[in-house]
Amino acid sequence: MKRKNPEREIHLAVADHLRKRAKPDVVWFHVPNAPRSAVTGAILKRMGMLAGVSDFILIHAKEFFALELKAPGGRPTESQLEFQSRFRSAGGHAVVAEGLDEALGCLALWGVFR
Repeated sequence: MKRKNPEREIHLAVADHLRKRAKPDVVWFHVPNAPRSAVTGAILKRMGMLAGVSDFILIHAKEFFALELKAPGGRPTESQLEFQSRFRSAGGHAVVAEGLDEALGCLALWGVFR
């Protein structure tokens, strides 16, 4: 029997909400930052893959947003915190959301939903 991955379930739910509820002028995407082997990882890093990139990157109304998702009780890694710090320094908005309700609340506050 497969165990559920709570963070993945939150991620899928957020993506579903964005597909259904995002304003037409919102651009959003997920960066799959999980190489399958050391060779693939080295190639992707050379191509520009960056450790700690948030789960969702959004662009709306000339503003940039980074949303890192965590299951209840989950904590961001050092590389995730560093990415968010750099993202904010570059003028973007970055948040670590714990659980689905917090993630959706953040997206609503950012004004990306219809």
